[in-house]
Amino acid sequence: MRRRPQGRTAGLALLLAGALVLAACGGGGGDGPSQGEQGTGEAEQPRIRVGLVYDVGGRGDQSFNDMAYAGLEQAKEEFGDRVEVQDAEPDAGGQNREDLLRTFADQGYDLVIGVGLLFTDPITTVAKEYPDVKFAIVDSCPEEPLDNVACLTFKEHEGSFLVGAAAALKTRTGKIGFVGGMKSALIERFEAGYRAGAKYVNPDVQVLVDYAGTTGEAFSNPTKGRELALAQIRQGADVIYHAAGATGKGVFEAVKQEGKLAIGVDADQSLTAPDYADVILTSMVKRVDVAVLDVIRSVVEGDFQPGLRQYGLKEGGVGYALNDKNRPMIEDITAQLDEIKQKILEGQIQVPERPGDV
Repeated sequence: MRRRPQGRTAGLALLLAGALVLAACGGGGGDGPSQGEQGTGEAEQPRIRVGLVYDVGGRGDQSFNDMAYAGLEQAKEEFGDRVEVQDAEPDAGGQNREDLLRTFADQGYDLVIGVGLLFTDPITTVAKEYPDVKFAIVDSCPEEPLDNVACLTFKEHEGSFLVGAAAALKTRTGKIGFVGGMKSALIERFEAGYRAGAKYVNPDVQVLVDYAGTTGEAFSNPTKGRELALAQIRQGADVIYHAAGATGKGVFEAVKQEGKLAIGVDADQSLTAPDYADVILTSMVKRVDVAVLDVIRSVVEGDFQPGLRQYGLKEGGVGYALNDKNRPMIEDITAQLDEIKQKILEGQIQVPERPGDV
């Protein structure tokens, strides 16, 4: 039986029905009986209930959060009525992350997922209170290993190495830019890989670096992203890579205005941000959708494993985007990028994880 903390659950259920309404994503949303409930004559399989909480920026960021949502959609497609999924967005500052996680757990969800490194402390707290509920966190891991928490992490530095190489191969000024969201060890992995990849191709290339802030709000500030990108363009940068969530929209605006090139992140942003497809050279694709689907599948199949799961080039978790929209811009260098990728896979290139190690 799930542990129900005294004095906390009263009113928490209202979070999902009031101002912080959960957006039903499918499967058993209360619109009618499921196939199993209608009596098909077949043995009814237990339905797995999955709750997912986005981080600041939420759905529609065309990046990190939207990739998590894509994972939910893929789970619905793969498992149909065997899963019921619901998602939720925190308030503007993200202060209610813990309350949303706890509400899912209190309502008996089988798996609760927090999207982003800022869920580290909230998931640690709530997972201890509900040891019978399974949790997953994207991009981080509690310092204390917990038997009911899976950590879905990525080797962002490996994928960023490839797009750094692409930027160095495409720059005409010898100056490229990087705009990060919240300054943190996680986003510095993107920076480190990008710097290293660029320097691998051209040791003399200059990499301009700026961060939008030091809190979670740095991932949802397009105005700041535009400001930082314009400043880098004024200094000569003609290719700018962002790892900044919704803040990256501002980077795209600046690059398009000035006729330069951008590199997207997480999703294939020439597809998810089509208004800017003509200036997006490529994107460092980070398959959050694959990780979300994998952990849901593990619960559905009864094979959930706590602890660290890493997705890098070898696992298909990161890479660079190539599609019909960006192919004309990048096809002249794809052979070089694929050769570099192979060297990373074979261990000939060791990609640094910290900017200071470049």
